[in-house]
Amino acid sequence: MSSSPRTARFGWRSGGERGGRGAPLRTTSRRSTPAIAAWLAEDVGSGDVTSEAVVPAEARCRAEIRLEERGVVCGLAVARRVFTALDPALEWTELVGDGTLAEPGSIAVLAGRARAILAGERLALNLLGRLSGIATRTRAFVDAVAGAGTLILDTRKTTPGLRALEKWAVRCGGGTNHRFGLFDAILIKDTHRRLAGGVGAAVRAALATGLPVEVECETLAEVGEALAAGAPRILLDNMPLAESAKRSSSSAAGPGWRPRAG
Repeated sequence: MSSSPRTARFGWRSGGERGGRGAPLRTTSRRSTPAIAAWLAEDVGSGDVTSEAVVPAEARCRAEIRLEERGVVCGLAVARRVFTALDPALEWTELVGDGTLAEPGSIAVLAGRARAILAGERLALNLLGRLSGIATRTRAFVDAVAGAGTLILDTRKTTPGLRALEKWAVRCGGGTNHRFGLFDAILIKDTHRRLAGGVGAAVRAALATGLPVEVECETLAEVGEALAAGAPRILLDNMPLAESAKRSSSSAAGPGWRPRAG
């Protein structure tokens, strides 16, 4: 997957109303995760000085989150938690669900304390834009290989702190999650191969762990060595398309073997 997906654009519409009691703006741990609390602390800090200066504490508003161009929506749940961390009584209505390929228009409606909504607006939209951009780009890749018996997998090249959300976005776009981290599967790279004494030696040592094993190969010779060692999955790393096609059609690959570029 690209580490710089095209970001979906969102619009923001709101209308004010007065009423209700004012309350100090703060993050409520009961409705917040440590990540959301940290993100809000980064942006809101000691307070939204603009809203505190010009928006009455008792003001309430209704707002819409609008998709401004066609795309796959992703991130509504985390956006809602951003707002409820600031206003536990916030009213939230989703008009579509994550994974929906939506046309421009409203995707969620919310109502609550105006200062809280204004304070959470940018963080919520940043998350929605980032995650929907990934989901939309993933859907384009999935559609491009439709009918080819091919899966689109993601990588560990994620934004620090956002891996779980970005991998969820891949799934919303129709992609398939690869390993989550260094702990749940073995992926033998060129550096591992060199330190282990070659492709075959690395594969045999990895298979002994009982974990899922995959090995990167850059040449046809390395593919043959990996197959001879029993590698169940091979990633054709930066291999020219012509060589990839040659290997996939080679009888040396054996029955049932399929290459996977990544």
